[in-house]
Amino acid sequence: MRRKSFGNMQCPIARSLERVGEWWSILILRDASLGLTRFDEFQESLGIAPNILTRRLKALVETGLLERRRYNERPPRDEYVLTQAGRDFRPVLWALLAWGNKHFAPEGPSVVVVDSQTGVEADPVVVDRKTGRLLVPPAFRSAAGPAADARTRRRHPGAARQHAGGGDDMSPKSVS
Repeated sequence: MRRKSFGNMQCPIARSLERVGEWWSILILRDASLGLTRFDEFQESLGIAPNILTRRLKALVETGLLERRRYNERPPRDEYVLTQAGRDFRPVLWALLAWGNKHFAPEGPSVVVVDSQTGVEADPVVVDRKTGRLLVPPAFRSAAGPAADARTRRRHPGAARQHAGGGDDMSPKSVS
């Protein structure tokens, strides 16, 4: 039985799941974010069957999250490096890490995010880049965007408006 494709749905979550929703894909992206690039490194880290790893790497390359680069001609060997889209997935990984530590690690966290310079543990949260405010309900909600179809508008009533400050200042503000 073939699974349903989410690639053409309006929902950005569904479209994202089309690219990374299979659990091996997320773990491969995790390992690539940690610096792994070679097939044997991924296989050893994940304990994944070679045929499954081959399929997942191919899919991640096709969706633009990894780039395949030849590092040896004889025998032919490739490495897999994160693209910009793959690097942009790192905050999602950190959010999953924090969520997993909070809800599914009764023994305590086994991995944490730390400040690279000080080693001090961080507490990953999602903030609005424009205001620096935490993205938590009820202060924030999802809304239909300009490209939303009728079904999406029904699911997310109320259209998004431009930021009150105007302009496109995308610099992060400090969080109090």
